[in-house]
Amino acid sequence: MEAALYLFPVTLGETSLEAVLPAYNHEIILQIRHFFVEDVRSARRFLKKVSQEVDIDGITFYPIGKHASTEHFAVHLNLIKQGIPMGVLSEAGCPAVADPGADVVAIAQREGLKVVPLVGPSSMILSVMASGFNGQSFAFNGYLPIDPGERTRRIKSLEQRVYTEHQTQLFIETPYRNAKMIEELLRTCRPQTKLCIAAGITCAEEYIRTLTIQEWKRTKRPDLSKIPAIFLLYK
Repeated sequence: MEAALYLFPVTLGETSLEAVLPAYNHEIILQIRHFFVEDVRSARRFLKKVSQEVDIDGITFYPIGKHASTEHFAVHLNLIKQGIPMGVLSEAGCPAVADPGADVVAIAQREGLKVVPLVGPSSMILSVMASGFNGQSFAFNGYLPIDPGERTRRIKSLEQRVYTEHQTQLFIETPYRNAKMIEELLRTCRPQTKLCIAAGITCAEEYIRTLTIQEWKRTKRPDLSKIPAIFLLYK
């Protein structure tokens, strides 16, 4: 197996591996004994889900969460220079996309190491695919400000970009604040602006619907208080 940094997507929720991940990922992941992970506990659960035969105690995990020191990443990545393959596991979806794994990949690229991205579910890409919005130009904006005034201004700014740049705008919110986000969008955006709500993508509770703001106001909204969701705006 080639020594490289392998980026392994994981499931977006409680769904089967076979439904969203190719068999090739399974073959590669079983050969790796060193992983950069966002959360050690969830990484161990995922690897056991891949195969009950995985020797968890024989695997070394390097945390890459917000409290981790990026200075140590370069030291750990020296294993690749010694011919040892390493992997990156996100908490959900694709590593290094809205994910701290990007810091590890940046160092690997700086050090001239080979980086191998593997196929798997990305909630951002899947939501754009299902929205009916512009897939030629779109921007992911992460979390919007918590402060009500700043959040309103940010929403208006993103909506303006939809009309001036013809660009789909994506953003997320903490699940327990999803309902408030929807209400804020309905108060702030123009009646003709289109809003797509994509939640629980690839999971049993999947909900994806696109309506104008005016139509959403007349529609019963789903309970998304415990489901990760992506919000998309377009014209």
